[in-house]
Amino acid sequence: MRIEVAGRSHVGMKRNHNEDAFLVLADEQLYCVADGMGGHASGEIASRIAIEELEDFYRRTSKDADLTWPFKMDRALNYEENRLATGIKLANARIFEAAGTDLSYRGMGTTIVSLHFADDGVYVGHVGDSRAYCLRDGQLRQITEDHSLLNDYLKAKKLTAEEIDAFPHKNVIVRALGMKDTVQVDVERVDVTDGDLFLLCSDGLSGMVHDDALGEAVKASGDLEATCEKLIELANEAGGNDNITCILLRYSTD
Repeated sequence: MRIEVAGRSHVGMKRNHNEDAFLVLADEQLYCVADGMGGHASGEIASRIAIEELEDFYRRTSKDADLTWPFKMDRALNYEENRLATGIKLANARIFEAAGTDLSYRGMGTTIVSLHFADDGVYVGHVGDSRAYCLRDGQLRQITEDHSLLNDYLKAKKLTAEEIDAFPHKNVIVRALGMKDTVQVDVERVDVTDGDLFLLCSDGLSGMVHDDALGEAVKASGDLEATCEKLIELANEAGGNDNITCILLRYSTD
């Protein structure tokens, strides 16, 4: 198994600081994007805590298989699913705790999307509206489901196509790290085949660039570094209303 990876983050065109964070932890085959929120510097703090806690948990569990986990194993999930979900839940607890001990951090939170390559496939865990996509056979597919008010309305079929475009609360998320002392984490295992290309991104990219344009950009990806730059350029050309972060990962059996 060989993983080629590139990651980039940009403040965008409208913000004066970057509240996104991303992680490339190649020795554990763990990759994450977090999109902080909360105003001032607190969103940046929340996304950084999420990344650091998840990295620390994976490093500790890799070195000590008998390490006691902070949450009970879910018997409906396998080991890798539990490991990813537990790491994200631990990040949530740390953010919630920090927000409760410092008034300047009150209300801070972050989305997170994480991808971990294992022997039996790739595991994707997420909370919020940061997304994971997979490009296979020329088709880009969104793996994650947004935890957003807009998506709730779409699932309930309460919006017409015209109303979707004009929906005034597109940025409202209904689940994030730090909102409560506990969090529900969505985890999915995806079969992986030679040549699969994965994209992790904050909504500063997916909210500004339509999936069709994302697909065209990543289909042309020979150089992943250049493609990350192209994706950020597309988001900024569309207005750059938010911070923009993306990670591209190409899987091969070589």
